[in-house]
Amino acid sequence: MTTLFLLALSNIFMTFAWYGHLKFGADWPLWKVILISWGIALFEYCLAVPANRYGYGEFSGFQLKIIQEIITLIVFMIFAVLFLKEKLAWNYVVAFGFLGVAAFFAFAFKVPTTVT
Repeated sequence: MTTLFLLALSNIFMTFAWYGHLKFGADWPLWKVILISWGIALFEYCLAVPANRYGYGEFSGFQLKIIQEIITLIVFMIFAVLFLKEKLAWNYVVAFGFLGVAAFFAFAFKVPTTVT
């Protein structure tokens, strides 16, 4: 549970770092947007790295990445609708649904043993 919580928080920071400037940053010089984004991303790294370290073993590396991507999409959908004021079109929902099916296959079957 710690892993999922930390990954969710890290994705909130990263979504704002990558996409937050789209609402306000058109008037800002690119160098300023990059510096602000790096500052926000520092907090994301401080959450994502421990999330992956704690989660590895309970989850495989592949599963951690898939979890991260699913969380990223959920966070982004909320961000795009609430912050960017974009509409969530049916084709995006279908695309996210297919990614959910991909996540199902990643977790529904026995994970192969790790090679050392």
